[in-house]
Amino acid sequence: MAYKFNIQRKGERMGRINWTLKKRVDEFRNFWLIKWSYIKLCVRSLTYNEHLDASYASDVLMEPIYWFVDNYAHVLGPFFVVGVVLLTTAVVSIAYWIGLPYWWQKNQTMTICLLVVGNWLLINVIFHYVMGVITPAGVPPEGIVLTNAVSICKKCIKPKPPRTHHCSVCNKCILKMDHHCRKLQKTKVLFIYAYANKCFCIFALLFFLCLDVAAWLNNCVGYGNHRYFFLYMLYTTVGSLFLVVFGFEIGYRYLWLEHTDNWTELEPLEGHPVKINLSGHIIPVTHLNEYDEDILLPAQHDLPTPAYAVDANSPYVLARRRALWFMAFINVGVIMALGTLCCWHAKLISRGETSIEAHINQAQRKVMLIENKIYINPYNFGLKMNWRLFLGVVRGRSFWRTVLLPSWHKPDGNGLSFHTVDNYIVAANDEWP
Repeated sequence: MAYKFNIQRKGERMGRINWTLKKRVDEFRNFWLIKWSYIKLCVRSLTYNEHLDASYASDVLMEPIYWFVDNYAHVLGPFFVVGVVLLTTAVVSIAYWIGLPYWWQKNQTMTICLLVVGNWLLINVIFHYVMGVITPAGVPPEGIVLTNAVSICKKCIKPKPPRTHHCSVCNKCILKMDHHCRKLQKTKVLFIYAYANKCFCIFALLFFLCLDVAAWLNNCVGYGNHRYFFLYMLYTTVGSLFLVVFGFEIGYRYLWLEHTDNWTELEPLEGHPVKINLSGHIIPVTHLNEYDEDILLPAQHDLPTPAYAVDANSPYVLARRRALWFMAFINVGVIMALGTLCCWHAKLISRGETSIEAHINQAQRKVMLIENKIYINPYNFGLKMNWRLFLGVVRGRSFWRTVLLPSWHKPDGNGLSFHTVDNYIVAANDEWP
């Protein structure tokens, strides 16, 4: 505490005290306000970017994960493929162990129909997953001149055909690249932010990262195997929905009815007993001879135990309960996570673009909008034609043989050049390319 004390002559004031504590406090506060303003100015000047928003900041925070996946995805990939195989095997085994006996005892005709549909879904899931894993996405050929190259890859230092992008995991350019499954690249993360960016929902991101392991191919998804990847997601989602719908009754019986306390009457009954004669008439009973204490003791009923009754604490029942809870968690999670991802890819296919092209086209739309122009995707031939080209339902191929059943057909064309809406008339040319 600082102060001044002055002694004056006789007849004058004897002393004067000047307190400077308030002044010191104000100086201290102003000093730190200036420092804080300087710090904010430095941070804002160093991080200034006209494109800076929540998505950009989130992307920057995810960079350590990008680095980890880019460097170790090729090591972890085979383990996750084995995990997908084991997970699928466990789900199918539980369905046969619990679901098949239950439905066979209830309705054999219905069981046969369920077996046909269920195994059809299973065959498609296995086929498209295996083909998605072993089929290369496609790379630009070497040793030839690419006359239709649109740019030079900055990492490969090689010509890059249209719709081709460099994969940092494969360390090479991929024809019509969609993403590396499962590489946590910007397209996949920004897809999640597109749905949860308003509230910056990190939980949604973690949910997708945990449950989307079912879609791990350990392969780059592009021109050669994009159809296998999408149909695998579609059939896996439909198969999980199939198990949930026809397993709900089983879960309700084994998880709820068998483990609910018996009902006990606590309130006294009101009214009087009645009996029904052979003609169906209700006759009031005024005197219960059977339970009259002066005549007979209460009747003893020794009813047989149902043949299917088992001990609620037996190892079999406990294992069955755990298996049903496991099925419920896995299938509901796959429907939510993989189903949402499948719907998003279906939206992209309908617009004739890949995951990477979706963000490129979005940026182009913003630029064109500033100039009061409308951006048109050059590879969007309309909803019907986009799906026909993607699924390969061209050159006389039928939908049921190409989509509903496993098909090995390759995508038409060579992946190096693509028709655009400027040089291809769909009405006059119904085939590809």
